[in-house]
Amino acid sequence: MGLTKSEIFSEKQNKLAGIFKVLGHPARIAILQQIIERKQCINAGLVADLGLAQATISQHLQELKKSGIIKGNISGNSMFYCIDNEVWNEVKSEIASFFDAYESQNSSC
Repeated sequence: MGLTKSEIFSEKQNKLAGIFKVLGHPARIAILQQIIERKQCINAGLVADLGLAQATISQHLQELKKSGIIKGNISGNSMFYCIDNEVWNEVKSEIASFFDAYESQNSSC
């Protein structure tokens, strides 16, 4: 497998690819959907809700947190995760901008 030559792409292209990479796993989508559905921060309840091992959930939470899409807060012995509204809106804007750049055309393709 070849290496990605990220330096030949623009900062915006690399940023968008990073967003899609983080969102490119169904477990991460499911975690985000749980946070959105509950409209509050979540903790270890994800293990029961998603049927994945605690270690797997933790790994995906760390990737989401590293990307900035979610943030974690400690409360007692528990860690709670919430959507970071500022980053979420930035990601939403980047993705919308990408898709909005294409105007539907009648083409033979």
